[in-house]
Amino acid sequence: QVQLVESGGGLAQAGDSLRLSCAVSTYTFSDYPMGWFRQAPGKEREFVAAIGWNGQTTLYADSVKGRFAISRDNAKHTVSLTMNSLKPEDTARYYCAADINRFRSLVLTATTNDYGYWGQGTQVTVSS
Repeated sequence: QVQLVESGGGLAQAGDSLRLSCAVSTYTFSDYPMGWFRQAPGKEREFVAAIGWNGQTTLYADSVKGRFAISRDNAKHTVSLTMNSLKPEDTARYYCAADINRFRSLVLTATTNDYGYWGQGTQVTVSS
């Protein structure tokens, strides 16, 4: 069974940077796109960023484009989200997810239902 474990969340001030990491329990994760999503209290889970299986393609939500960067290290079975210039509206629980429907695909999706495996999330709180 695939397990995804996020880490790196915490408290930050506006303008700060944080780096989230997601450790995946299986080597086969390297064949699939990975994504980050977030959910704020009272809101629906929303797409943040995705990265292709080989790291050569990325997709970002408009709200984070230019501030966040997604990366992956298939040898270490990890995917990361570097968040710069944080804003209070970035406050949310951040989830790592695996798109297990697109084996070695360069197509990336922002649709929550396309991701079949999810971590438990890590909280990010940004104060003004």
